[in-house]
Amino acid sequence: AVARVYLGISAALLLGIPLGTLWASVWGWRSAFWLLSGLSLLMAVALYVWMPKVSMPARVSLRGQVGQLRHAYFGLNVLVSVWVFTAMFTAYTYLADILERLASVPATQVGWWLMGFGAVGLIGNGLGGRWVSRQPVAATGGFSLLLGLAMLLAAWWMGHGLGLMVALALWGIAYTALFPVCQVRVMQAAKGAQALAGTLNVAAANAGTGLGALLGGWVIQAYGLAMVAPVAAVLSLLTLLFVPLLRRYRPE
Repeated sequence: AVARVYLGISAALLLGIPLGTLWASVWGWRSAFWLLSGLSLLMAVALYVWMPKVSMPARVSLRGQVGQLRHAYFGLNVLVSVWVFTAMFTAYTYLADILERLASVPATQVGWWLMGFGAVGLIGNGLGGRWVSRQPVAATGGFSLLLGLAMLLAAWWMGHGLGLMVALALWGIAYTALFPVCQVRVMQAAKGAQALAGTLNVAAANAGTGLGALLGGWVIQAYGLAMVAPVAAVLSLLTLLFVPLLRRYRPE
């Protein structure tokens, strides 16, 4: 079910970011923000009108939920989500600039490249959802490994069209897979408090997104745009160091 929800998020990334990039390239970034504001208002109205009403589940005390989240295993899972999203967004935040300035993709075509990135990434959503339900820790390590290697390949093949497409396809699969993988892994780590755990994982993802953007900006300022993908790749590969820790602290 979580993977299905993230399928919608992935589809939004597939359409929203590339179309926003295309819109901004033609009519300017300010008009893109006005468009986003209008669509957000329409979405709020649509949710109010058509969102089905469901019965409230049995209430669980906040104290009882928080008590279950005090275990080291849960805290470690949240930390891993922050780390993974930092690695993801250190490079992804600047992917449009990377394509335009390093891969020499024309500005009018960057949006289409990002759309292809997202389309291939939908495969990762399905793969991640199936793997994480059986082996959450292994899925995190496996897709982090794939993400790191794909970003290294993208940096290596930046001047080669076909090679870059292959690298971006692998990058998109791993990137999209890690959304449901992290969400399900954290929720599984908190038996009896899954709603609160899911909320905390979203907060961890947002923290990682912000940290990644800051780190990527610092790397660009200090070492140049070409170093963003390699630095992000190293961060992603270092996620593998958390795998034995997660297995060690996992309750029986």
